[in-house]
This record gives sequence, C-alpha cells and structure tokens, in this order.
Amino acid sequence: MNYVYKTSLPTSVSIYSPNLKQTRWGSDDVAVEVPVALVYNYISHVVMMASPANLEDFAIGFSLTEEIVEARDQIHHVHVTQTKSGITIRLQIADDAFEKLKSKRRNMTGRTGCGLCGIESLKQAIRPIPSVEAPQISHDVITQALETIRAHQHISGLTGATHAAAWCSLKGDIKLAREDVGRHNALDKLIGAMSSTSLDRHNGFILVTSRASYEMVQKTCMAGAGCLIAISAPTSLAIEQARQAGLLLIGFARADKQIIYHDPHQPELLNHVI
Repeated sequence: MNYVYKTSLPTSVSIYSPNLKQTRWGSDDVAVEVPVALVYNYISHVVMMASPANLEDFAIGFSLTEEIVEARDQIHHVHVTQTKSGITIRLQIADDAFEKLKSKRRNMTGRTGCGLCGIESLKQAIRPIPSVEAPQISHDVITQALETIRAHQHISGLTGATHAAAWCSLKGDIKLAREDVGRHNALDKLIGAMSSTSLDRHNGFILVTSRASYEMVQKTCMAGAGCLIAISAPTSLAIEQARQAGLLLIGFARADKQIIYHDPHQPELLNHVI
C-alpha cells in the first residue's frame, strides 16, 4: 500500500517576541523532506533527500544531468512507490545505458578517502562541460521573470524552506517551474519536466532562487540551456565553468540591478552590473 506524502506539515512551535518579551504558542508550516531512492533496472544507485513532489520529473532530470542516460528516450518507464520509510523510484532504462551505469558502479566499489564517491583523482571530480549557445537578454526581461517567480513557489510560500528553478521565455514569461528543498533537485525536476515538452532551449533561460554553484552550471549546460540567472551568488568554479561552456551567467538578480559574471557576447568584460 502506498503512503502519500504532503509537501508541508503544520508543526506546533513557540514564538518569542523580543519587543514584548513574551513567548506564545503557535503553528508553523514546515517543508517535508524525505529519502528518495533511485533504482535503475532493479539495481539501487543512489538515495537523495528531496521534497515529495514532481518525483518523475526529478528522476528523469537527474538521469539526464548525471549522464546516466544520454537522451529522454533511453528511459522506458518510471514508477514511484511511497512507503512510510521513504520513496523508491524505479526506472527502466535502455540496455546500453544500463551497461554504462554498471561499469561506473564497478569503478566505485571499494573506494574510500574521497568526498565524491567513485572519484580517485582531482581531474575526475569535475566533468567535461558541453558548450552552449547563450541568448541575449535585457534587464527588463530578467525583471519580468523576477516579479512573477514567487507566484510559482507554492511550497516556499507556506514554509520559506524550498528553492525554485524556472524556465523563462525571452520575454520573461515563466513557462515551467519546480520546487524542492535542494537547489540541485529543483533544477533536476525542471530539466526532467522540460524533456517532456517542445520548449526550445535556445529561446529562454533558467532562473533559480539560490546560489549558482558549479553543479548548477553543469546541469544547466547538460540541459542545453545557454543562460543561468541566480538570485544569489555564483562560486568561482561556476564562473570558470560558464566561461568554458559559453554560458551567460548572472547572479544577485534583483529588480534594480543584476551582476553579469560571464557574457559570451561581451567577452572583453569581466564582472559588470546592469
């Protein structure tokens, strides 16, 4: 029997007011976070902590951005099972993709002393990043997307605890959005959802309500998108990866200004503000 998870739960809390120097009892909505196991062709591969929403999108997006499959059509079936102890997502993938995954898993066996499982050298820690074609985007378009992103953050509106990732048109309209307690998960969910649509990756950009780590840049480029805009800051490695891929990378996105960390249309400029 499946156990159906909610994305938020009311919790009794005590609320302290420093001005009144008083404490009162109240209720607060908190985001639900559960273990999610990804199983490929009946072999368990990884367990992630995630929000229990849009899990098929998550499994598909993770499989694409982690290069477990090369294309959406290599995933033949996705089945989500929920229990009290967590969620299992079973994916049936193409034989050649599964053989490649098994080879990776054999290389992971018995390795210790490294923060990244199955990695035995620094060179292996950062995967090659595909080149992308960056669009040209105006300040007004970014502002339009920023003004409407909150309307797509239903879990965050209740809990304040989730990140969002959105696909936006070159007019600033949000076409798709996904949420999760993990910023990488939110982006994987978005990419998984995009893989089942006809959205043109050359005519839009990804907006995230988080920082832009190098993994976020990697996943954006794996999805074929040419621009990543983050509400918070990027890391140095994210900027380096963006330059290698030709990705338009913008951070600290606000209505009054945005900081451009890499713009392949203006390669002579380093960080600049619009």
